[in-house]
Amino acid sequence: MEPEKQLEILKKNVVDLVSEEELLDKLKRKKQLRVKLGVDPSRPDLHLGHAVVLFKLREFQELGHRVVLIIGDFTAQIGDPSGRDSTRPMLSEEEVKKNAQTYAEQAFKILDREKTELRFNSEWLARMSFVDVIKLAAKYTVARMLERDDFAKRYRENVPISIAEFLYPLAQAQDSVVVEADVELGGTDQYFNLLVGRHIQQQVGQEPQIVMTMPIIEGTDGKLKMSKSYGNYIAFNDPANEMFGKLMSIPDWLITKYMKLLTKIPVEEIEEYEKLMNQGKMNPRDVKMRLAFEITKFFHGEEAAREAQEQFIKVFSKRELPEEMPIVHLDMDQCELVELLVKLNVVSSRSEAKRLIQQGGVKLDGEKVIDIHAKIILNRERILRVGKRQFFKLVRG
Repeated sequence: MEPEKQLEILKKNVVDLVSEEELLDKLKRKKQLRVKLGVDPSRPDLHLGHAVVLFKLREFQELGHRVVLIIGDFTAQIGDPSGRDSTRPMLSEEEVKKNAQTYAEQAFKILDREKTELRFNSEWLARMSFVDVIKLAAKYTVARMLERDDFAKRYRENVPISIAEFLYPLAQAQDSVVVEADVELGGTDQYFNLLVGRHIQQQVGQEPQIVMTMPIIEGTDGKLKMSKSYGNYIAFNDPANEMFGKLMSIPDWLITKYMKLLTKIPVEEIEEYEKLMNQGKMNPRDVKMRLAFEITKFFHGEEAAREAQEQFIKVFSKRELPEEMPIVHLDMDQCELVELLVKLNVVSSRSEAKRLIQQGGVKLDGEKVIDIHAKIILNRERILRVGKRQFFKLVRG
C-alpha cells in the first residue's frame, strides 16, 4: 500500500503523533517498520483499555509491519509512575513472573503471533551494571524529568518522588534502544515516557522513534479510566455472558467511543447511530446491544456472542432467570448470608458482603435482602442473585 494511504489509516483515532512528517518519511524509506509496545505485568489480566493500543498494533501488522511486544518483567518491579500521585509499591519477582505468563497469551487474542516479536526486558535490563545505569542516567536531566506533569505536581506539593521513579522512563527508553524501535505506541498517559525514548535513541546515535498515543477509555462506571484497581474493567478472559453484560452496563455516552476504538464497525455507521440517538430516533440500548455483540464475538466467537445476547435479553429485558446457573450444595439447614457471599467468592471480605447487602445488591428468590444478619433457610431450592449478573441455585445436601 502507498505510504500516504498507510498514514491515513494509522492516524485514525490517534491523539499524539510525533511526528506525522517523520512517520511518512519512515514509511517511504522502510518496507517494514519495527513498532514497539511495552506492557508491565502489574496485574494478571489484560482488559479493553489495553485493547485500544493492541488494535492499533494489529493495524500496523495488517500493513506489513513488525510488532515488538515487550513484556516489562523487569520494569514492573520498579512500577510506572505515570499518572500517579504517590510512589507505587514495588512488586516481587514472583508476582511479576506469575502475571507475565498470562499477558503474552492474552495479547495474541488481538495480535498476529506470526508477525510479533515477543521480548522480556529483563533480558537486557537485568544485565546492566551500575556503571551502565549511571551512563544511561547521564543522558537526561532532572530539569527535563520535572517537566513531567505528575512529577511537577508532586514536587510542588512536597510529595516524595523516589529516584527509582526517575529511572523508570529511562529503562523504558533503553527498551527502545535495544529493539531499535521505529515507532512506539502507548496510552496518552505514556506520552512523556515515549518522548524520553526518542531523546535517548538520539543520544546513542539511533534514528528517533515515532511517538503515537491512543485514547484512554473510561471503565464501566463512565468516570474513571478502565482499571482492575477501580473494579470497572472488562477483561479479555471474562466469560462471554459476563463480558456482554458488562458492556450493556456502560453509560450511553460511551457507546460510540467504544465502537470507534474497539470494533471494526465503519465510522459512517457509527456516526449515523450517534445522530439517530441524539435525535431520539434510536434507543441507545439497541446500539449498545450491537456494540456488546461485536466485542463479545471478537473474543469468544459468534455463537457464544449470540448465546450471551439471548441470555441477556431473557434475564434483563424479560426479567427471567437464566437457564443455567451454578448449583451450590450446602450441607446444613440454614446459613448466614454474609458467610455464604464470602464462601462463593463474590466478595473479598465480610465487610464488603455487608456493604453489598445494605446497598440492595443481593436478592433471594427475587426479593431484595437488606438485613446483614439474614440467614438463608434451606428447606427448599433457593435462588440467590448477587448484583445484576450473578445467579446461584442453593440446594440442601
